[in-house]
Amino acid sequence: MLMRRGIGRGGRPGLLGMAARTAVVAGTATAVAGGVSRHQQSKQEEQAQAEAYQQQQAYAAAAPAPAPSAPAEGMDDKIAQIKQLAELHDQGILTDDEFATQKAKLLA
Repeated sequence: MLMRRGIGRGGRPGLLGMAARTAVVAGTATAVAGGVSRHQQSKQEEQAQAEAYQQQQAYAAAAPAPAPSAPAEGMDDKIAQIKQLAELHDQGILTDDEFATQKAKLLA
């Protein structure tokens, strides 16, 4: 009886099989590490954008309001600004004292 070597051979894999398996494992590890890195970077960018937006909103709330051009338009504008201040207060961006100060400035 002749024994065949190669196809269907049992036991340990050959040198080529071992190299192929190592390449697959290394490639998978590299792909996973790259994905994790990209995910962390995108989370950091989102957080930076959110912080910039909050700072912009707080600055806009603290900026003095422009002088109204007409009495009727001025009142509508003041109401809209007070609503914006209330939203910032509800979100926790403005404290109670800051909200009261800005509201008093608008109504003065």
